Amino acid sequence: MPLAESPPWRRKATDFFSTSSVKLKQAGQSAGDNIVDVAGKVGSVVKSRWAVFQEARQQQQQQQRPPHETVQERIITAAASTGLLFRKGISETKEKVAVGKVKVEEAAKKTADKSKSILNNIERWQKGVASTDVFGVPIEATVQREQSDRAVPLVLVRCADYLVISGLNNEYLFKSEGDKKVLQQLVSLYNEDSGASLLEGVNPIDVGALVKCYLASIPEPLTTFSLYDELRAARVSIPDLRNILKKLPNVNYMTLEFVTALLLRVSRKSSLNKMDSRSLAVEFAPLIMWRQGDTGTDLRNHLKFTLKPPPKIVDTTSNAATWDLLGV
Repeated sequence: MPLAESPPWRRKATDFFSTSSVKLKQAGQSAGDNIVDVAGKVGSVVKSRWAVFQEARQQQQQQQRPPHETVQERIITAAASTGLLFRKGISETKEKVAVGKVKVEEAAKKTADKSKSILNNIERWQKGVASTDVFGVPIEATVQREQSDRAVPLVLVRCADYLVISGLNNEYLFKSEGDKKVLQQLVSLYNEDSGASLLEGVNPIDVGALVKCYLASIPEPLTTFSLYDELRAARVSIPDLRNILKKLPNVNYMTLEFVTALLLRVSRKSSLNKMDSRSLAVEFAPLIMWRQGDTGTDLRNHLKFTLKPPPKIVDTTSNAATWDLLGV
């Protein structure tokens, strides 16, 4: 019995599969060299998709985690945050303590300095000298109080600067007496403010007289009492004089050097001011060097008298005026 003819769709299917089989074999042969690369790419895609899936699953699990685990995690997080804040607080506290210690030390130093200044002022008031005075006060005390960069009383610095600029040519500078009233005003000015500037237009003669008044007012000469005999014995030997003067306290030595330098500049203008080195020595020697217990030369006594202002009360417990201490 002859076989029934296959339906048309079966023939088409058979042809399709036959053709596809051939094509698959051809594709397999042509892709043989690249099959490894293709497999690698497919593997990478699968891995990335799997990672995304795992991440989504973990997030879902976390959302469904029992409440007690969530609370525990929050407690741990809070504890960690508290520990961090605590350590930060300790660090800030240490810094504040360090800053506070520095401030306390600074305050203590200021208090000590102020106390020392008050004690010095009390001692000076007990001696009848105002706390701001420079005339009639030991030169060391004046320089210490002024705290200047130079170990020289500021009143001498102001006078020297003024004379160098506008006074070296004046005739008989340091010899003329000057105006007594102006001198008293200048003395009051510098006793109130040792760093004050000289009044505008003041006569250089008065400024020169103020220098002499200051040197006459200090209780001990620049050369000191202790070196008086040595200096007199060595006055003919310049090297010996220099060696002796090196024994002076720093303030005395620096001030003496400062005054000597000023006098040297004046002597170089002697053709105009009529004051050579001999004339200057006559004026200044009695003001720079005298013996302890000496009641004073006529020049020193005259200058001290010139310094005396009208009577004033230093404090309520004293019956003497400030400059009565300078009288002899």
